[in-house]
Amino acid sequence: MSTAPAINTAPAALTPAAHDLSRLNTLGLASQAEAFVTLDDAAQLPALSDLARRADSLLVLGGGSNVVLPERVSGLVAKVAFGGVQLLQDAPDVRLVEAAGGESWHGFVEHCVDQGWDGLENLALIPGTVGAAPVQNIGAYGVEFEQRFHSLTAWDVTAARLVEMGPSDCRFSYRDSTFKHDAPGRWIIVSVRFALPRPWRPVLGYPDLQRHERLAHGVPSARDIFDAVCDIRRAKLPDPAVTGNAGSFFKNPIVTADVRDDLAERFPGLVSYAQPDGRYKLAAGWLIDQCGWKGQVLGAAGVHDRQALVLVNRGGANAADIMALAGAIQASVQARYGVMLEPEPVVV
Repeated sequence: MSTAPAINTAPAALTPAAHDLSRLNTLGLASQAEAFVTLDDAAQLPALSDLARRADSLLVLGGGSNVVLPERVSGLVAKVAFGGVQLLQDAPDVRLVEAAGGESWHGFVEHCVDQGWDGLENLALIPGTVGAAPVQNIGAYGVEFEQRFHSLTAWDVTAARLVEMGPSDCRFSYRDSTFKHDAPGRWIIVSVRFALPRPWRPVLGYPDLQRHERLAHGVPSARDIFDAVCDIRRAKLPDPAVTGNAGSFFKNPIVTADVRDDLAERFPGLVSYAQPDGRYKLAAGWLIDQCGWKGQVLGAAGVHDRQALVLVNRGGANAADIMALAGAIQASVQARYGVMLEPEPVVV
């Protein structure tokens, strides 16, 4: 980690105000912030640190796709809205692309595909922002965020300074990073840089991709993969604009080979994936489905009828409703398989 160049514009003021967060979280939970600000200029960051020092807490919001919000959020809420995408380097072996933290992740991926900057197409249609991607270390269809990550610029709210962080600073692991373990609200991710390898090679290891008609003939393009991933995700997952959801609600648990072998013997059909360290990743959706939860309802919350890994707001649900359903699913899976599922979203 190193100190980045200081902000070279005059500091800008921020004026907090109460704000309705219901449209700023993809679960569609009714939530009200006592004090809310929008960050769309790096010159506002020093003012944010001043406000955060006087607040009880700081909650940083990106796309609101990985969070379970209570009905009232005390302290300060900051919405990251920095925008901009640029090609920094176009060398024979790598393209270096930078995107601002407030950019839509899917919009950024689509822009890269449109420009011929291949390498992120497997990560299409993941909700959220570019700045949230390293926090969660997102991944899908055989590509993990950390495989394409180069570096990022972040604002250390506590120290009131910009810093540059590389892969070792971020301590990436499965759906995890240093940002999840540091004090809540410490970091604002201002921009992220991606190293897209050249020559480009398609990543087609997942069966869903191998079976897709767009990819059945010849060597597919990045656009073909992008379109296929969008097709697959739209077929499996509900649109948050129509049905409130936070995408995959539980992480796929990782277990030892002994645990996996024991489960496979007792439960034929167990879905698992070998990991480089010899452990196995279990398909959380399969575990939940086998426990009979797909399409089930508990009050105003429910399990999606096409993807057991997705919890939905059926209308009027609050955080307690969502977490009651999540707790019931966890207890059911643990009782049958001896595996505790861990939620992906941050529960505020």
